[in-house]
Amino acid sequence: MIAFVIAELQQAVAKYAHALDELDVPGLEAVLTEDTTWTFTMPGRGVPGPVAGRAAVLDFVREGHAARTGRVRHHLGNVAVTTTDAATAEVRACLVQTENNGESARTISTGVYTFGLRRSDGGWRIAELALALDNAL
Repeated sequence: MIAFVIAELQQAVAKYAHALDELDVPGLEAVLTEDTTWTFTMPGRGVPGPVAGRAAVLDFVREGHAARTGRVRHHLGNVAVTTTDAATAEVRACLVQTENNGESARTISTGVYTFGLRRSDGGWRIAELALALDNAL
């Protein structure tokens, strides 16, 4: 049973990354709680945000996609469930973010995600997302 819950949590985080990369708004809506909150820490920039509420987060994501000239990918690794109970969980994952303009690829940033997830009728959803970047964008 515990292995199944861990797999569900890892799947929710993976769905987030794929939906984010593809600007799959329905996919993002499905994995975010209505009251989701995103915060970011960047060296030299403090803590931008938070971005609060699913509608505001989706607007934030759309703006980020519009500002990009290449294909951006969020590569999540070392995904670990750090705490869980029947209704909530915390998952940490390392990030390598890349951009490919069709001619070359480059690393944009690295960092660590901390996801706070909540169980709902539709499965596990991201209620809190904190991203600590290793570099300023």
